[in-house]
Amino acid sequence: MNVASGKVVGDVFLLIAITSVVLLVIITASMIYFVLRYHQKRHPEPAQIEGHMGLEILWTVIPTLIVLVLFYYGYTGFRTLKEVPADAVKVKVIARQWSWLFEYENGTKSEDLRVPMGKTVSLSLTSQDVIHSFYIPAFRVKQDAVPGMTTHLAFRADRLGEYDALCAEYCGVQHASMLTKVKVLTEEEFREWLKQGEKKEMERPPTGEVLFREKGCGACHRVDGASGIGPSLLGLYGKEVTVITEGKERKVLADEAYLRRSILEPNADVVRGFPPIMPSQKGHLTEKELEALLDYIKGLKEAPGVKK
Repeated sequence: MNVASGKVVGDVFLLIAITSVVLLVIITASMIYFVLRYHQKRHPEPAQIEGHMGLEILWTVIPTLIVLVLFYYGYTGFRTLKEVPADAVKVKVIARQWSWLFEYENGTKSEDLRVPMGKTVSLSLTSQDVIHSFYIPAFRVKQDAVPGMTTHLAFRADRLGEYDALCAEYCGVQHASMLTKVKVLTEEEFREWLKQGEKKEMERPPTGEVLFREKGCGACHRVDGASGIGPSLLGLYGKEVTVITEGKERKVLADEAYLRRSILEPNADVVRGFPPIMPSQKGHLTEKELEALLDYIKGLKEAPGVKK
């Protein structure tokens, strides 16, 4: 990809827009001409028009040529976007209700997408729950993230700055909150950020709080005592909760076994009053990561800044 993705898509849209406006003007002018030229006052007796072979051929050939030209530019633009050079920055994009996680080849993880200016970025997208669609309006690129499969998207940023990225496929009640940022850095800044991220990953394993954020748990579960899409986790450990198990209501103690099961088999015991929409984290967490996450949840005793 030798040009910015936004320019490729923008040029095709501009060609389509100009063609549409020209056709609109020609068709509108023709309509006005025929309305005036063949008005009832001038032709009280309507005449039967047999047809004209030349005109028939003309208005068949011209639209066909227009469509072929538009197809050619659209297809060449599509091929340009699919040309990924060997030195492209590769990033794995994980979508889940209702957040994004970006993983780089060196192990660095981020909740926003950081890319170097002027270099092709190759995204491999997947989803942990439902269909999402990763959309960066500023660069005119969009690609679905589908559960159980990997889709691909490549783009190239041509200017520094921060740009919005969002989910363009309705994915549930918090769909509108599934936002993130694309931060375009200079190549030197990007390399330094990537190096620091790798250093952090190597120095220490992620804490439970970091995992809680990286796995998108906060999109549904609040830690300040307020209920969200899912129940609040503040003070949950050691508390008796009412759950629905196989269609029957029962009370259980929120001990470590319950918390572990809720993370790995979230729909086994669904807390009463909340929808069974949490995706399983089985296969997405190592045992050490699971233990760190459990320790974090067990330690949520009071809201930040609130003394009992």
